[in-house]
Amino acid sequence: MTKRIEHHNKAAEHLELAAKHHREAAKHHEEGNHEKAAHHAHIAHGHHLHATHHHEEATKIHADEHSAAHSH
Repeated sequence: MTKRIEHHNKAAEHLELAAKHHREAAKHHEEGNHEKAAHHAHIAHGHHLHATHHHEEATKIHADEHSAAHSH
């Protein structure tokens, strides 16, 4: 598996985890448990940041490969 594919897969995993935690946050808000809601929202935000990092790394690799292919 290439690094680019690995980064795409990791981004997807983190987005899925972020979605799970956002759903948990919504559930806790609805129940009136704002402390637990904030906790899950914070975790979701962290997963989103990790997903963004992996997306950026995959994009950099793609750009490097693309520019190398056109520089010959």
